[in-house]
Amino acid sequence: MRRLAEALDAAEARTEQGFTSDLIGVLPDLRRFALSLTRDATESEDLVQYTLLKAWEHRTRYTPGTGLKAWLFTILRNRHINGRRKHRREVPDPDGAHAAGLSSLADQEDRLDLRDLQEALDRLDPAQREALLLVAIEDLSYEDAAIRIGCPPGTVKSRVSRARGRLAFELGAT
Repeated sequence: MRRLAEALDAAEARTEQGFTSDLIGVLPDLRRFALSLTRDATESEDLVQYTLLKAWEHRTRYTPGTGLKAWLFTILRNRHINGRRKHRREVPDPDGAHAAGLSSLADQEDRLDLRDLQEALDRLDPAQREALLLVAIEDLSYEDAAIRIGCPPGTVKSRVSRARGRLAFELGAT
């Protein structure tokens, strides 16, 4: 079993060495093809680098002896086409004027704050949460909330006060 594993490892190493040398052999053709597509040296080098990276990541899918050059050219061409499609949808905004004119500000922090608030509310005692929601969200008076809950108004005031204090503590507002 050990000899079989060693033989397989040696065969895999030879395959990878052969794949690497084949990649290096095709490199000048890849560069020429990329430059013919982009007409820009920097962009063409980026395309070639992307192609080599994808080829290396998916080297197990390549069958030795088949058209490596054609496979690599296909990867390169597809990346170029997808990049052009993406570029068409982009709006150039070097000075940020377009972004400044957008009507909607980023709301990531607001969403995180809302999620934190919901989690803190979920951790409250159910009686405190109910009293707080009735008074703060449904805008009921303490007396109306007491009638709905079925307890004295002082109890509602006490529960709301404790709930607010607990939320302030958990959300770091104290």
